[in-house]
Amino acid sequence: MSENVKDTKAPWVDPDDAPEWSDEVFDRAEIKDGDRLVRAATGTLTKRGRPKLETPKRQVTLRLDQAVIDKLREGGPGWQSRINEILKKAVDA
Repeated sequence: MSENVKDTKAPWVDPDDAPEWSDEVFDRAEIKDGDRLVRAATGTLTKRGRPKLETPKRQVTLRLDQAVIDKLREGGPGWQSRINEILKKAVDA
């Protein structure tokens, strides 16, 4: 292998090193006999995505002066959250 070529192959992981399945995992698992589905899976062990918030933010359209946007963007990433914080203080929320 030349000096300029990186080895991109992931190290092999022995499937026998996988963690043991709990009874709960088996209870939820899909069961097949060859290609025949015996029992469909009954869900996942964890919920996908972020947890639901009690009071989620809502998307709105808002027109602001360009100077206001430029000033907030100077602070870098998170400028939209900073707008939210400024507005919360302004309305005493």
